[in-house]
Amino acid sequence: MELVQLRKVEPDLLNLGYQLFAVSPDRPEELRKSMDKHGLKYTLLSDSKMAGARALGIAFKVDDTTLERYGQYGIDLEKSTGERHHVLPVPSVFVVGKDGIINFEYVNPNYKVRLQPEVLLAAAKAALRQTASADK
Repeated sequence: MELVQLRKVEPDLLNLGYQLFAVSPDRPEELRKSMDKHGLKYTLLSDSKMAGARALGIAFKVDDTTLERYGQYGIDLEKSTGERHHVLPVPSVFVVGKDGIINFEYVNPNYKVRLQPEVLLAAAKAALRQTASADK
């Protein structure tokens, strides 16, 4: 859902000079299905081994009770990721400058609370202003 919500501000972010990337724990084959289903235009990257999530400190191990509950809802982490680690990323959004510095981050362990697209756009604009004033 969050990826679909990003479409609201995607043109504005692109006009500001940003590139959009989404990183998912799903295998590339599963990502292709999501792209096709939702008509996503930006790049989806696979982090099925969770190396990126671990490096950012946003990876967590899914406990057995939750894993069982996922199974009841038809969610198969091993099929989706192609891995047996049962690790997922905390939902997160990062605004990264051309210098590779993270200028804004939103990390919330409650997956039901997602960053509103308008807040992301405001953060992206603020990061550009901050960069511009630092360059002066």
